[in-house]
This record gives sequence, structure tokens and C-alpha cells, in this order.
Amino acid sequence: MQNAAITALGLNWRYLAFDVHPDNLRAAIDGAKAMKFIGLNLTVPHKLPALRMVDELDESAGSWGAVNTIRFEARDAEGEWRPLAHFAEGVPGAIRARGFNTDAEAVSRALREDLGLQQLRDTQVLLLGAGGAGRVTALKLASEGVAKLFLANRTARKAEEIAAEIRARFPDQDVTVGYPADKMDLVINTTSLGLKPEDPPPFDSREFSLSQARLVFDMIYRPAETPLLKAARASGCRAANGLGMLLYQGALALETWAGMSAPVDLMRRALEREIYGR
Repeated sequence: MQNAAITALGLNWRYLAFDVHPDNLRAAIDGAKAMKFIGLNLTVPHKLPALRMVDELDESAGSWGAVNTIRFEARDAEGEWRPLAHFAEGVPGAIRARGFNTDAEAVSRALREDLGLQQLRDTQVLLLGAGGAGRVTALKLASEGVAKLFLANRTARKAEEIAAEIRARFPDQDVTVGYPADKMDLVINTTSLGLKPEDPPPFDSREFSLSQARLVFDMIYRPAETPLLKAARASGCRAANGLGMLLYQGALALETWAGMSAPVDLMRRALEREIYGR
């Protein structure tokens, strides 16, 4: 996805994957800074520890409490911090690491583009899972002013912690830990249940039925159709997997580094070829 876009934009860059143990994350970030990398993406379990390891937090990372994108910056002749991509003639002076979060915006964009949900405000949502992705998604939904937000998780304590954070940051948000009795506009799965065909549903079928849902979004993108999505479509729901979220967080990261619009359609085709062979 990223290398296809980098080539299309005519950038003399290369996007590479590195397996970094959590104990070595700070050293990896410092090493990338020393080698004048343009930037980094971080995935689980690095997104939360990185908050303490970057030199500056963008508002996006500060708001959502996680870093999935780092941009390296240096001061220009006027003393302003600029992305390293802006220094064609060599990087002057010291470099800093600035942390961003593109996951939250990618969630709302995927819901708009892939499910046609143009307005999150006044939407009733059931969110499944209270891990890192669940927390960021819950906070983003609260910031959008959804009508009602239900948080369901195998360990209720983790859901209660997210609910408490939402109540503190968004006092007007209606948030409940547990399952709704009424119909839901949207169900979002942020758990890993569905990666394997034998996985149970990510919700308690004694407490909730997909017949109560209108739209279903599963963050899992491989397989393309999880048991949840198959059941959702059988129940008459409009459904989408997490490929769009993966795409949009990557496109936003590229735009953060390059200061150029990402070729999203090309990136989607590259993802579909790589993941689904089509």
C-alpha cells in the first residue's frame, strides 16, 4: 500500500517493516531519528508506550492517547519545525520525533466511506471490545456526539474504565457498560474474535442479537468475511470489514509525512491484491 503510493507520488522513499521488541522501542525510535528516517508507523503493542518516547505530541495523539505515526522534524532557517521531507538539501541541526494518531480519524472515515454512515451524531452504537482499538474508537465516537454508546467487553472492568474516561472528557455523552435492549444503528467489533473460523461471536448472544442492528463494522480485514460479517449480512445488516480503516490510517500517515494528498484508490487496490489476491 505505502510503497505503491510512494512510487505514484515520485518520492525517493521506501516503506519497510521491522520487528521490534517492546524493550527496544525507545532505541528503535532514537535510531530512526539518528538515521534521519522520514517517519515511522507503530502497531500493537507500541502505541501506548510511544506516548512517553516522542519529543512532541500532536493534538491527535494527545486527544486519543496513542501514537501510531511518528514524523521526524527539524528546524528551518526561520527556526520553525518542519517535516524532514521538506529538507531537500540536507537536514540542519537537531531532529525531533513528533507523535500522531491516524487511527481515530480512519475509523470515522471508514464508517462514512464503507458503510455510508455520513453522520455519527445521533447514532446509537454498540462497541465490542475495550482494548487499545476499542478505547480510541469509543473516545472518537464520544467526540462525534453519538446519541447512545454501549460498551461491551468480556472483562467489564476495562469497559468501565473507558466509560469513566468518556464521562470525564465528554460529560454530555450517554454511555453505558453492557448490552442494549433496543435496536442499534451500528455495531463495531474491535476484538480479535473472528480471526479464526472456530472463534465464538464477539458478543454474548444471550444478551444481544444481530437482528437488533442496522450496520455492522468489523475491524478484522483478514479473512475478508468474518463469521460476524457473514451472520450480519444474513440478518439483513449492511456490513464492512476493517480494510478501509487500515487503508485510511495509512493514507493519513503518508500525508502526515509527505504533505501531499495520498492516492487512496491506488492504495486500496494494492491492499486488495496483497491481502486478498485480487
